[in-house]
Amino acid sequence: MPSVKSGRWEHLVVTPRRVLASIKPGMTIFFGSGVAEPRTLMKCLIESGLSNTNDLELVQLTSHGDVLSLKDLDFQNYRLKTFFSTWVASEVVFAGSVDLIPGRISQIPQIIKSRRIPIDVAFIQITPPNEDGYCSLGVAVDIAREAMEQASLVVGEINTEIPFTFGDTIVSISDFDLLVKSIEPPGYFKRQSVSKAIDKVAANISQVIEDGDCICFHTGPLFEALGRHLATKRHLGIHSAYFTDALMDLVKSGAVTNYRKSVMRGKSAASYALGTPELMAWLDHNPLVEFQGIEQLFDPIQIGRNANFVAVFEARKVDLLGRVSFSVGKTNITSGPGEGADLFTGAEISPGGRTILGLPSRNRKGDPNIVAVLRDLRNQYHMRESIDVLVTEYGIANLKWRTIRERAQALIDIAHPNDREKLVEKAKQKKLLFPDQIFLSESAQLYPMDIATEHIFKNGLKIRFRAIKPSDEAAMRRLFYRFSNQTVFRRFLFPISTMPHNKMQEYVNVDYSRMMSVVALARESDQETIIAEARYVKDEQSAIGDLAFVVDEKYQGIGIGSYLYKMLIRLAKDRGLKGFSAEVLQANQSMMKVFENGQLPINARVDSGLLRLTVSFDGQPDQAGNQPAQIYQQKPHRPKEGY
Repeated sequence: MPSVKSGRWEHLVVTPRRVLASIKPGMTIFFGSGVAEPRTLMKCLIESGLSNTNDLELVQLTSHGDVLSLKDLDFQNYRLKTFFSTWVASEVVFAGSVDLIPGRISQIPQIIKSRRIPIDVAFIQITPPNEDGYCSLGVAVDIAREAMEQASLVVGEINTEIPFTFGDTIVSISDFDLLVKSIEPPGYFKRQSVSKAIDKVAANISQVIEDGDCICFHTGPLFEALGRHLATKRHLGIHSAYFTDALMDLVKSGAVTNYRKSVMRGKSAASYALGTPELMAWLDHNPLVEFQGIEQLFDPIQIGRNANFVAVFEARKVDLLGRVSFSVGKTNITSGPGEGADLFTGAEISPGGRTILGLPSRNRKGDPNIVAVLRDLRNQYHMRESIDVLVTEYGIANLKWRTIRERAQALIDIAHPNDREKLVEKAKQKKLLFPDQIFLSESAQLYPMDIATEHIFKNGLKIRFRAIKPSDEAAMRRLFYRFSNQTVFRRFLFPISTMPHNKMQEYVNVDYSRMMSVVALARESDQETIIAEARYVKDEQSAIGDLAFVVDEKYQGIGIGSYLYKMLIRLAKDRGLKGFSAEVLQANQSMMKVFENGQLPINARVDSGLLRLTVSFDGQPDQAGNQPAQIYQQKPHRPKEGY
């Protein structure tokens, strides 16, 4: 085996043809993936035409370079074994030209170590050796070490254009039997353009990611956009299969410190880097990023040691049962069941961990991406129990621990507005929704997504605000039953003991052409809980909105009611309302304080123990005979519009 001293390695280099002379028919050859592909050796092998290079078995963790073409794989000379059906394999696996090995990604090193797949030759891309004779594996560790330990012939392709990286990347020049100098540039990956829909999906995902979360990134437009939207976060951690240009920018923004990680604390951890020459230059001798083999990166136990681990995936389609199809084709790298199983398990083990899937509501052809039932799609993942959150440009569906019916309604709420009515009908046919489920087609089009916001109150509690959705029925029902009798009476002005489905669904299906309803959500026990709701109903003749709102007793006294009131004032003004009317019990001093904090003139009239209030937006008292518009007609023990 060669040895080297400073500046003395080039005389040990042989030609690729010399390497190929050592190959025999029937051998199994391993080579790296992505930017780590030894492109000079691979091209020489494919183009050689030598008789001794026939009937070879090629092993690559995932195939997403441009050296192996479909034409090459169609020949009997070269047969590819891969663990991921990505852009090369996906088109030919089912035609029989490629052998796909399904499995959890963390188990692949054990498969190699067991010699279930015997490796005869390993082509490994490395950096030039340093003065002590040590090289770096550069931007892909994957299973290079396992392949090198097993192979009888280990060939290093020295590429001067790949970065010297840290972690489990250091190898001695003496570990190689032959050396080849690369004459091919690395396989760079351009940054991808981001559509408006994908950018909105990423913006919505960023709402679910908290300061201090540890994130697993992938490649593609969704993650290109997500990196930008996370730049305002603090103390993020990175434990990711891939390190990309988007992650480089995120680290540069200061949002990533890795201080709250338990595994490789202070370092961004990855197994691959895929990206531009700029990324490669930034990674060179960069101590902030550590590269590890997939046995470390994808071990669910290791993942789970990092609190608040968030696995983010881009999905292709999802059905109302929560089953997912991942993408196939050139834009996909390794997003699939094998990778998902390890990451989802790690997220479940991680305290506060969660999984987030994002996709646009429709594909480029205009077809729905949220469907009633997935049919005849490859790369499916059926462990719906592992999916916590699904996001489109139309919102966020929290699926964790929700019933099949609740999940179906939540997914319908974030489907494309023009697809929702058909989804509701199909869901009813399949008994996924109640037969009497209400659907207001105009509300689907008018849902005010743009009002979503969040606020941190003086006690440090972060509350998220958004418009109410039909899928909030169960959460609003639980809010009602948390109320004391006194709170119920203050809200409805007469006692109510039950809130059945038929009434509650009327309440959460809002006609946004004349109404506005805003809910406040707080994170409790790894779930978002509705803790308050405020609404107005517009009287078309007077342009006055009849106002009502309520706050969970546990969260009263910290300013949530006042925040909701000011928010509704702004929304009502934007929609052309002239003021509010409300009915408040004289004894409800906390409610009166909320109105006073609104800093608008209030006209009050006492009637049978009630304060009938009118609030004018233009600063003038109401002159309509002090007869505020009525949201409810009082009947014995039952409100007209439910909750």
